[in-house]
Amino acid sequence: MVGRVSDVRPGRERQTGPVRLRRSQVPKTTTDQRLLDRTQSTDWLHADPWRVMRIQSEFVEGFGALAELGPAVAVFGSARMSRDSAAYGLGVEVGRLLAEAGYAVITGGGPGAMEAANRGALEGRGTSVGLGIELPFEAGFNDYVDLGVNFRYFFARKTMFVKYSQGFIVLPGGFGTLDELFEALTLAQTQKVTQFPIVLVGSAYWRGLLDWLREQSLAAGVISEDDLARLTVTDDPAEAVRIIDSHEEGPRR
Repeated sequence: MVGRVSDVRPGRERQTGPVRLRRSQVPKTTTDQRLLDRTQSTDWLHADPWRVMRIQSEFVEGFGALAELGPAVAVFGSARMSRDSAAYGLGVEVGRLLAEAGYAVITGGGPGAMEAANRGALEGRGTSVGLGIELPFEAGFNDYVDLGVNFRYFFARKTMFVKYSQGFIVLPGGFGTLDELFEALTLAQTQKVTQFPIVLVGSAYWRGLLDWLREQSLAAGVISEDDLARLTVTDDPAEAVRIIDSHEEGPRR
C-alpha cells in the first residue's frame, strides 16, 4: 500500500551540485571529507583524476555565474546569530548600506549573519548573492538570496569570495568566520591581493582577539604593525561602508 503524503516525515536534505538529496539518499560524508580522507584504499589512484574534472566544473560554474556581478563586498558572520540579536540588526544595516552604495552583497548564503546581510541587500534594492557549501548540517540558501551558487569544495568557494569582492566586512562569528578573516589577512600580507579592506563590525566582540594579536603575536615578532593596520574595527555600519569606499578604484554601477 502506498503511504500517504502525511506519512512522509521531513528529514535531512543536501544540495550536491545540481542534485538535491533527501532522507536516506543523503550520504554520511561530504565531498570535501572524502577528498581529504587519507585512510581510504588505493582506489583513489583511479578516482582522483576524475575529481579534478568535478573541481574544474565548480570553478567554471562559479566564474560563469559571477563574472558580470560588478563591484561587490563579502559579508561574513555566524550562522547561529538569532534574528532578534543586535548583531543581526547590524548585518541588515550593513547589507542595505552596501546595496545603496552600489555594491552587490556576497555571503555564504546561510542563516544568521549571512541571512541578515542578504536581507539588507534586498531592502537596499541591490544584488543579493549566496555562495553555499555542502555540509552535513546544511540548511540551504536563505530566502533573501537571489543569485545562489552551491559548492562541494571549500577552496573553490573561497576563491570566488576573494576574486569577486572589493573587500570583506566581518560580523561576529565562529571558526568559519575566523577562517575567512585570517585567510584574507594572509593573502593581503603576502600581496596576493592588494587594496583589500577588511572591516570588523562589533568592537566589543573583536577587542579580545585584537588585544591578543598585539600582546602575543606582535610582541613575539611574528606579525608586524602593518599587518595589524590592515584591520579596522567599528560599531557603525555606515563607517564600515565608507572604509570600503575609500579603497574602491574606478566607477561603480
